[in-house]
Amino acid sequence: MSTCILCAIDMSQHEPETKVLEEAAKLARVDGAQLDVMTVVPDFGAGEIPDFFPKGYHKQAVGETVERLKAYVKSVIGEEMAAKVRHEVATGKVYQEVLHAAELAGSDLIVIGSHRPSARDYLLGTNAAKVVRHADVSVYVVR
Repeated sequence: MSTCILCAIDMSQHEPETKVLEEAAKLARVDGAQLDVMTVVPDFGAGEIPDFFPKGYHKQAVGETVERLKAYVKSVIGEEMAAKVRHEVATGKVYQEVLHAAELAGSDLIVIGSHRPSARDYLLGTNAAKVVRHADVSVYVVR
């Protein structure tokens, strides 16, 4: 029985991972668990890359992503359940931020989506695979 479920979805896709969020919501309802939903935006890091974007671009991108995430969650799981969800937008590497968020929230289950692996993924590993490999809690991977 889970008490806190972290659902990590990719809002950068043209079609966000509705099935992942639906599964996480179903598990949260069954267990009466807190549902946290997160997404990760890229970190433009140091060097010359940030110079290509207007000042304040990252802060604006995070703010817009928070609003998109909240609206998306509400549209998928309904207003009543969405009102209880904790939303988070992190910056950095997906697998690291997911693991960090799970640790901070005391999550005992992580729900994450996975695409069909390519040959490159077998060598480097997808974000879902890295989360599975390094998580201290159970991970539910939705295809």
